[in-house]
Amino acid sequence: MKTDDFIKALAEDNAAGWRIGKAFAVALAGGAVITAVLFFSSIGMRPDVDNAMHTGRFMFKFLVTLTLATTATGLILRMAQPGVPLGAWGKAIAAAPALLAAAVIIELVVMPSSTWEARWIGSNAPYCMTLIPLMAVGPLACILYVMRQGAPENPGLMGAIAGLVASGIGATFYASHCPDDSPLFVATWYPLATGIVVLAGYFAGKKWLKW
Repeated sequence: MKTDDFIKALAEDNAAGWRIGKAFAVALAGGAVITAVLFFSSIGMRPDVDNAMHTGRFMFKFLVTLTLATTATGLILRMAQPGVPLGAWGKAIAAAPALLAAAVIIELVVMPSSTWEARWIGSNAPYCMTLIPLMAVGPLACILYVMRQGAPENPGLMGAIAGLVASGIGATFYASHCPDDSPLFVATWYPLATGIVVLAGYFAGKKWLKW
């Protein structure tokens, strides 16, 4: 390949990446708006949110959910471009689970064992399993629609990662409503709810992201 042709190919790849990135940003914004409308018109924030914001456990939930959304976003944007290595994003996706694991260990150390079961089961598990997937529907649909502009090598996997992004957004909203702040609860029920979205994203991706 001549130098001029090589430079042109690089420029075209870069332009494609920018197009996907901009479209993805619009999809994220649109999905977040859909979730916000659904959230505030249905459940809203917990009554004691002002006090809860001063506690570490409550704020930690947002650290986990936003970390998940951010790292999954970086990963899916790399996956949307064939032949582009995942780079650090392939490892960064483990950040949210690592944070949860560390928090669980700390919780088990500092809290009496007699309280573990109550903190683990919580009072809102059925709502968590229902509302996080519901809050993730809008973002997942927007992301999958935009990702059809890409050319994923593994459509099912990309759909699953889209599910992680959508779950991160949905769980971020839900976390402000959920009264259960213990890492034991978050590390159990939030991932289970996320798994529902990831599974839905996987099958939707296999169907809609083929090229």
